[in-house]
Amino acid sequence: MNFSRAIFCAVAALVSVFLQADEKTLISKITTDHIRVDGFSEAAWGAANQIEILVDEIPYEPNNGYEGIRKTKIIAKALYDDEYLYMTFQWKDPTKDLQRFPWEKQKNGSWKHLKNLDSTLHENTYYEDKAAVFWNINEKGFAKKGCDKSCHLIEEDGTLEGLKDTSSGRHYTIAGVIDEWQWKSTRQNVHYMMDDGYVDSEHNTNKKWGRHPDHKESGGYYNNFEGKVAVMPKWMSPAVVATAGTGKPLYHIVDSEKVPFEDVFEPGDRIPGIVTGPIIGSRADVNARGEWVDGVWTLEIKRKLITEDKADPVQDLQFDDLAKTYYWGVAVFDNAQIAHLHHTGSLKLQFEQ
Repeated sequence: MNFSRAIFCAVAALVSVFLQADEKTLISKITTDHIRVDGFSEAAWGAANQIEILVDEIPYEPNNGYEGIRKTKIIAKALYDDEYLYMTFQWKDPTKDLQRFPWEKQKNGSWKHLKNLDSTLHENTYYEDKAAVFWNINEKGFAKKGCDKSCHLIEEDGTLEGLKDTSSGRHYTIAGVIDEWQWKSTRQNVHYMMDDGYVDSEHNTNKKWGRHPDHKESGGYYNNFEGKVAVMPKWMSPAVVATAGTGKPLYHIVDSEKVPFEDVFEPGDRIPGIVTGPIIGSRADVNARGEWVDGVWTLEIKRKLITEDKADPVQDLQFDDLAKTYYWGVAVFDNAQIAHLHHTGSLKLQFEQ
């Protein structure tokens, strides 16, 4: 190889490195337009920068089958104004999955709580579509490894840190904190919100290991049955009755609309397994709405640049320095409780000045 050829190859390699770095950096532009968080892209998004994120990693292979997507590209955009950060995520998903452990009436008049748990005791059949965004607050190593930094898979002997565990893995940090925003298409989409939580290193006394919800004063979701064992539905609503037997059943009951269950249904009818109400408190800091149209989910998100809840002083990432680079990651769930599609490494968010 001659000298000129070597120089050309070296320059090409450097250009490739810089391009790859740029492909993982989302530049948020400032906007003066009003952004309506409704799952539909208004004109302002036409001026936004975007990046494409390939998600093709799955943390485990369910033993009873997985029929969800195994690869998709997420198109991410970001805008901001003097008070809020706005983001959109779009990804292809051929099915709109909203059911979450629904009830189905049987031919003999009984009711069956539909579920098909795998060996980790998680669901990949009767479950809702979801998305999650992780933001690094102060966990060392996140900038390089991304969400993988907090993901700890079960050992071959079925243990994690010497403890027996049926799950495929757990999220917890070594010493820092990660901000977690999780969108749930059935439990929270009706309320235009995401579930705001965080991941830390405290997992000895927490059944969810390092994952915690932010503080809430009231609201939330709960199962549609009495006690700890699902025997019969407890609640229904006028909207549930109206959609039964139409082929497009409703898979959530709004808490303010619930009425005691009365069996006015036909065999084969399905009713929701979940009752949901709007959350009040810092757990509801992130507004969001997703819409599925022609095989594509569009998720719009809005959160204050700086949150002010004194009950959770270290659980939210604060976008308080617009000259700083913020490291993050994203994943989508297709009809799955914990089996999600994710990427390797971290992504970057920067604010255009």
